[in-house]
Amino acid sequence: MISKIKFLLLALFQLPLLLFAQDCKLITDKDPFTREIKLSTGFISLRGGSVTIDGNKSEIDVLFSIRGSDKCYDNTSTAEIYFEGSRSKMLGRNGGTMNCEGLFHFTFRNSKASPTTLLQRICTKKITQIIFISNDKKKTRTAVTFEPEQQQAVMQMANCLLTEARKLVQ
Repeated sequence: MISKIKFLLLALFQLPLLLFAQDCKLITDKDPFTREIKLSTGFISLRGGSVTIDGNKSEIDVLFSIRGSDKCYDNTSTAEIYFEGSRSKMLGRNGGTMNCEGLFHFTFRNSKASPTTLLQRICTKKITQIIFISNDKKKTRTAVTFEPEQQQAVMQMANCLLTEARKLVQ
């Protein structure tokens, strides 16, 4: 009888913690060759493209897939990131290889230390728009905009993945 009361009291004390727990639904996969654990948010649809955030013990990769044909990006292509409540923009450089499939990467080193400024902002501030600038002769500019629910979803999933990916670092 006493053990049931202790269990009930313990459950009641943990209830507030459970109410504030983060809803963190990540896709976990294991690389068949390296046996390394990979985490992913899966794709989140945006107006003009989609985004997925992947992480492993060495890096965190924010991958944007921009809609439309002939969107070529290389390692000198840039992106202007606009956050809610701020007039200033942040610049980011493509961390992926040259491609003409509309894929743009922001790649960050995974560590237990505090993340880079751009990754920290992605995790804590709502993004309103990103303008991707190709490095071709035309300097093609493609905008991807975020609806309010998409802003919240990307921010939460980035924060969730960053928290879980840090646990993979030894």
